[in-house]
Amino acid sequence: MSKISAIGSSISGNKLYITGFVFLIAFGACTSKDRQRAEVVSDRQKMIFETDIGNDVDDALALDMLYKYMDAGDIDLLAIMINKEGPYPGEYTDIMNTWYGYPDVPIGIILNGADCENDATNYAKCVSLMENENENPMFQRSLKDYSKLPEAHILYRKILAQQPDHSVTVVSVGFSTNLARLLDTPADDFSPLTGKELVASKVKLLCTMAGCFNNPDLYEYNIVKDIPAARKVFTEWPTPLVTSPFEVGIAINYPATSIENDFGWASVHPMVEAYKCYLEMPYDRPTWDLTSVLYSVEGSSYFNISPAGKIDITDKGATSFTADENGNRYYLMVDSVQAENIKQHFLQIISRHPINFK
Repeated sequence: MSKISAIGSSISGNKLYITGFVFLIAFGACTSKDRQRAEVVSDRQKMIFETDIGNDVDDALALDMLYKYMDAGDIDLLAIMINKEGPYPGEYTDIMNTWYGYPDVPIGIILNGADCENDATNYAKCVSLMENENENPMFQRSLKDYSKLPEAHILYRKILAQQPDHSVTVVSVGFSTNLARLLDTPADDFSPLTGKELVASKVKLLCTMAGCFNNPDLYEYNIVKDIPAARKVFTEWPTPLVTSPFEVGIAINYPATSIENDFGWASVHPMVEAYKCYLEMPYDRPTWDLTSVLYSVEGSSYFNISPAGKIDITDKGATSFTADENGNRYYLMVDSVQAENIKQHFLQIISRHPINFK
């Protein structure tokens, strides 16, 4: 999620009838298919999504994109980590997992996180409380007790410890609190490594939506809500980090006309309802978080990217970039042609039927 804070303005043959040969060929075909399936699974990018879902509706659209990438076999979504506190972000995420046909994607939550409940209309709460004409919940859930969801920084350790080395991309489109807490975790039953060591071992890339590099007087929301955590992550995170800043997402607006016209195939849709809850329709919304997801899955082909360098954060939350060939921090940029191409790509992905939709 991103907005200007109050203190600053991702891809019949011939039949054989000899019994022995039939068995051997069938067995070989079976094992070949199994091998192909295993290769397909191994080719999927392993991803963890870190979100303040419920604050700005771009998180919901970004999550929609991730489900579509799973539908296409591009990614394996290992978990969704939430950095907005309260019962409804977890419940809404469960609604989304269930509706899109991925009810088993684990959810991690935050306790004692940033104070953001009154920063915007909580569309997660709005959708979670919706009822049908029979006064039953509008959307199905897969979980029963959201208070029992694990804390995100602990779930990170459990999941990362199970992954191959340098295989996971983390996409963070909210506050840095969970990531900072992960870095500070000690060795435990999941891994003998500290949090920072575990990240260095298992994560290959961190993609964030954070910061602003074309206006030194703008303090971007995801940074400002937890400046110490953001500074820790941008300074200490041991893998390459690519951020999509404020100026990229605000240049690409998702159109209200799509929300109003492209989803007639669904009688009710939890992302569409969230969009309608968030602000009075019709409105176009910047696609901050979607750009980070796009880069994380599809790479840099849609963007310009800075040289290597380092990113610093001031006490007030302003971000600055210094080029350094020994650095491993980068930020994204777009021109007007790229912005329009990305917008059309978003429209194509998000308006697509989920493969599990009935």
